[in-house]
Amino acid sequence: MGSSGEQQPPAEYPTGIGTSTATSIQLLGHDLAGDLLGKVGFGELALWLATQRRPTPQQVRVFEAVLVALADHGFTPTAIAARLTLYSAPDALQGAIAAGLLGGGSRFLGVTEDTGRFLSGVLATVEGDLPATEEQWDALARRAVAAARSDGRYIPGLGHPVHKSGDPRTPVIIAIAEREGLRGPHLQLFEAIGRVHAEILGRTLPLNGAGVGGAALADLGLPPALLRGVALLARAAGLLGHLAEELRSPIAPDIYAAVDRHAVYRPRLDGGPSGAVDADTKQP
Repeated sequence: MGSSGEQQPPAEYPTGIGTSTATSIQLLGHDLAGDLLGKVGFGELALWLATQRRPTPQQVRVFEAVLVALADHGFTPTAIAARLTLYSAPDALQGAIAAGLLGGGSRFLGVTEDTGRFLSGVLATVEGDLPATEEQWDALARRAVAAARSDGRYIPGLGHPVHKSGDPRTPVIIAIAEREGLRGPHLQLFEAIGRVHAEILGRTLPLNGAGVGGAALADLGLPPALLRGVALLARAAGLLGHLAEELRSPIAPDIYAAVDRHAVYRPRLDGGPSGAVDADTKQP
């Protein structure tokens, strides 16, 4: 009842995702059992859910290529964290997956979002038409790299700790986007950054797979705020694989034992209010 005694309308919580009744499940305006099961792949559904628009087959192929590219990269910190958490709590698989996903940040996986956000920000500064030639894209890229360097910021998507001379995923994703007619402004700007950054930074760095994935996803119309979610969706599959392998052939006990055996206890001496002093090195 309102303050005047009038009946208030019931609260509404609208959603366009889905709902269910005793006999049916609706998802994205379709009957789940009758319209979607066996007819829609998981990649298509994930992109559809994120954009609220049914994607084209071309968009699905690019999206799924990015998912596959980001699913796994070996014994990254996220995979190790997931395996160790499973060893600690074998009864909570969801905890192990969550532990791995929580490690998605600026060094691993988060680069996808950071790159998309950086590229979108640069494109937003363009007045009038976007570049139409490779030379014009290069000029825009030079300005963006120079501005970032002047501000002391890194260029997201540049460099890789393993693939020093080139990330094998990058040219393949670009080629798939080109073939599907979806090599848009984010990818073109990212490629231009790859061509010109050495002129400004003084060294050549590879365009990494997480960065090109962010550019490709942005060209599909996904907003930067969702890009890390796509990377985490992909990595969830990789983590599931690591955990399945861990159950079959565990290595987490060895990792734990190795760290425990080689742990070195180095208490810090009382350095007074100005700070502690390391007991071994005596360096402040």
